[in-house]
Amino acid sequence: MTPPLHNEEGAYHLPVLLEETLDLLRIRPGGRYVDCTFGGGGHSRGILERLGLAGRLFAFDQDKDARVNLPDDNRIQFLPHNFRHLERFLRLHEVTAVDGILADLGVSSHQFDESSRGFSFRFEGDLDMRMDQRQSLTAYEVVNNWSEQQLHKLFEQYGEVTNAKTLARTIVQVRRSVSLKTISNFRSALAPIVKGNPNKYFAQVFQALRIEVNDELGALKEMLLQSPGLLSTDGRVAIITFHSLEDRIVKNFFKKGSFEDEDSRDPFGQSASSPLLKVITKKPVTPGDKELQTNPRSRSAKLRVAERI
Repeated sequence: MTPPLHNEEGAYHLPVLLEETLDLLRIRPGGRYVDCTFGGGGHSRGILERLGLAGRLFAFDQDKDARVNLPDDNRIQFLPHNFRHLERFLRLHEVTAVDGILADLGVSSHQFDESSRGFSFRFEGDLDMRMDQRQSLTAYEVVNNWSEQQLHKLFEQYGEVTNAKTLARTIVQVRRSVSLKTISNFRSALAPIVKGNPNKYFAQVFQALRIEVNDELGALKEMLLQSPGLLSTDGRVAIITFHSLEDRIVKNFFKKGSFEDEDSRDPFGQSASSPLLKVITKKPVTPGDKELQTNPRSRSAKLRVAERI
């Protein structure tokens, strides 16, 4: 048996849609699997429980804090890297094909609740938001240095903030005389322009900054593009998303097998490359009432699964 999750006033992170994900991945006892977002290790433990002695699991996580949750099990290989480098690091371990790939794109409860990480507007701390603390770009660097136009686009596209233009202009004006290095300073500076529910507003603002700092959508696209080539025939890829931007990317890629726009299609409307994936979940799988009661943070989770043809 693998040990329980690392605890810090509760679980490091409750795995979302655990049984649904494992069932749809169809774990083969002797198979090879990848958990792209190890985090608290909940999904990985579920995979290990269904693997036999010959099975192997490769767990990626760019957050060094995740390593404390690694089980004492010789079937798992921890890779402290961003999953956008999926193929590269699997090949370094002489792995060219796997039977399943899983990615839970949610920020872990541990990251949200650790005030020094700056992921949550509920705590005081520096505007940081780096998942990989080895990188230099922080949320403070974004709000302090990005142009008004860049900030407008960022909050509009990644946060769907209703007054993104006003928000961007306010940040540029305020940062000339006030430091926005801490969460409290940042919130205070924006208080006069908050639209609607302040908690929802700041959740959207912080989401946009987090996506930008960690290039989350770029990393997701790179990982998805590598997945079909790494999956064995009938192997499956399962992605759990938490907001519409991610879900739309996954849905469209599973359907089309690429990120081509309409202009790159041939005159007959066909994609230049045939999709290598078959959609398994026609509609996304969402948490049931029981899970929503025990883990309210799962409420926006959507699971989509596709199979290598």
